[in-house]
Amino acid sequence: MRQQYLRNVVTLDLDSTKCTGCGRCVEVCPHAVFAIQATSGRKAEIKERDSCMECGACAKNCASQALTVRAGVGCAWGIVRGRLTGTEPNCGCGESESGSACCG
Repeated sequence: MRQQYLRNVVTLDLDSTKCTGCGRCVEVCPHAVFAIQATSGRKAEIKERDSCMECGACAKNCASQALTVRAGVGCAWGIVRGRLTGTEPNCGCGESESGSACCG
């Protein structure tokens, strides 16, 4: 089972009319929120909305600006979780191939 946060409160929004189906959102999302579906004309679809931690990686990497999200909530949770467990703060997204963290 995937990590889920609060149900039905995610600020993530996908404008399918702007989506080009490049798949970048699928590549950068640390929680597999998106999928590219053949049934939707090879465009992105949100498949695990409540698993979104609102890190903002998808929106930052969407060249067509089809995705919006109020970033920061998920990373804040990562910091709180790190302090509660005595580990390094970590939102779970790590570093992308370009070398920058998605929520940095």
